[in-house]
Amino acid sequence: MPFFRWDELETELITPKYSPARGPFVQGEKIMMGRFSYPAGGKVKAHAHPNEQIVWVMKGRARVRIGEEEKVVGPGDVYMIPADTEHETETLEEREVIVCKNVVPKWSIKNAEWQE
Repeated sequence: MPFFRWDELETELITPKYSPARGPFVQGEKIMMGRFSYPAGGKVKAHAHPNEQIVWVMKGRARVRIGEEEKVVGPGDVYMIPADTEHETETLEEREVIVCKNVVPKWSIKNAEWQE
């Protein structure tokens, strides 16, 4: 099916191993896009993954560290996380984002591990 509505998709924890993010997403063979919410005070633990990731902040603010760089981001900001780069966030205000990641064969975004 090529057409979707965010409000009709299942909302779930995305990568519970290191993140409190939850929301709907659509995943094809090569790209994933999600609309995720983070609670105020929520933290995404330092981690890295083989996916590139682009995040558009729609609501709220967060302190984001990507590699050695750190910045407070808010509505309208976009940031890019290169593949295999350690990153973490601390949500300062309830936050909503749009996330795009490339799909890496045999890498589980949900479980944050390689699958056979």
